[in-house]
Amino acid sequence: MKQAMIFAAGLGTRLKPLTDTMPKALVRVGGEPLLWHVIMKLKAAGYERIVVNVHHFAQQIVDYLQANHNFDVDIRISDETCGLLETGGGIKKALPLFDKDSPILIHNVDILSNLDFDSLIAADSEATPDALLVVSQRQTKRYLLFDDEMILDGWTNIETGEVKSPYAGLAPDDMKRLAFSGIHVLWPRIYPLFAEMPERFGIMDFYLKYCHQFAFMGLEKKDLRLMDVGKLDTLEQAETFIKQL
Repeated sequence: MKQAMIFAAGLGTRLKPLTDTMPKALVRVGGEPLLWHVIMKLKAAGYERIVVNVHHFAQQIVDYLQANHNFDVDIRISDETCGLLETGGGIKKALPLFDKDSPILIHNVDILSNLDFDSLIAADSEATPDALLVVSQRQTKRYLLFDDEMILDGWTNIETGEVKSPYAGLAPDDMKRLAFSGIHVLWPRIYPLFAEMPERFGIMDFYLKYCHQFAFMGLEKKDLRLMDVGKLDTLEQAETFIKQL
């Protein structure tokens, strides 16, 4: 089964004042909500089940999906109205809503891209990794660190010099330094690990905790065109971006 999770629970503080009255997922780009763009792309790629986590103005998202008959897809809601669980905690809470034997594509609601979803699951069909993180050469403060075989070894913040890794003395200058896209795939072998994590945590903490034991691979997309529609000043750019995709 092809299944995915859309992170739509965030407060969208960088999109205020729009998000004072609506969730980020329903902010419109090109005449349609961000959530619509991600759902339509998943549906076109043959995804049969989609889990959407909700918190900020959660009922508006539920009502929007119901009004559109879930776009004829098996869409399930993971309710975080009692408290935001961050990205890792969000996945942990949502896991029972998924088919436990199929991989899960994770996608932020505010990411627009030209990424071919089919290329992710088939990227390494002979020997699938435990997780696949879509990365690219992009300017940012925080980078993931990979070895020559594109296995995740750590994380760094180039402004502060902070390094996080289970490998003592990891030198960022010796590693491939790539930016995370917010799009990744988890394979069933690692689902049980989430039971060992707290209720609330970031998914990068999960990856960095277990990257010395499991194959968390980076998939560098040289032709990746990606936009994070997280701020008001990117909304107008997003209108142009969506037309070009």
